[in-house]
Amino acid sequence: MEFIVEKIGMSRTITVPAVPVTLLKVLDTKVCDVTDGVAFCSYSSGKKMNKTIEGQQKKFNLSAEFNRFVTLNVANTEAGDLDVSGLSEAKVLKTTFKTKGRGFTGAVKRWNFAGGRASHGHRMGKRTGSIGMCEWPGRVMPGKKMPGQYGNTTNSVKNDVVSFDAETGILVVKGAVSGPNGGLGKVRIAK
Repeated sequence: MEFIVEKIGMSRTITVPAVPVTLLKVLDTKVCDVTDGVAFCSYSSGKKMNKTIEGQQKKFNLSAEFNRFVTLNVANTEAGDLDVSGLSEAKVLKTTFKTKGRGFTGAVKRWNFAGGRASHGHRMGKRTGSIGMCEWPGRVMPGKKMPGQYGNTTNSVKNDVVSFDAETGILVVKGAVSGPNGGLGKVRIAK
């Protein structure tokens, strides 16, 4: 079973020793249509609605706050509110979020290269250095670690469930989860 969640942030337990935890808010999700266990769902993203989404809202009789659509594997057999009762018995979750995007970065930041020394007036600094080969093969090999886009990739992590409050929809998982606070992602029950 899958759920749409928003990352609230990190905290720790008050037990000794303290355990680092991540707080996730399970978003209110409406199941619009179910086919073979895969559901067409609508959730609130807090963003503005466009004409296409307004048409879908009318089709499924949803209020204006549910303005994003996604397909999920769910326990529901018919349309209505998403059934979150499975989270209370869950032991391990697989969380999928986008990592923080850091833009175009150099090789030192992106791949943890060492860079050159800072003394005696050299020009090396934070440059990549030599990338070529000898006469054979005489080209740069595919997959060479070079400057480029860093972050903004999908990352999945398995986390143990510490607690789940069904009233508030707050899910507490052990350890860290990728992405910024306020970022949206998916949670799937692994165990």
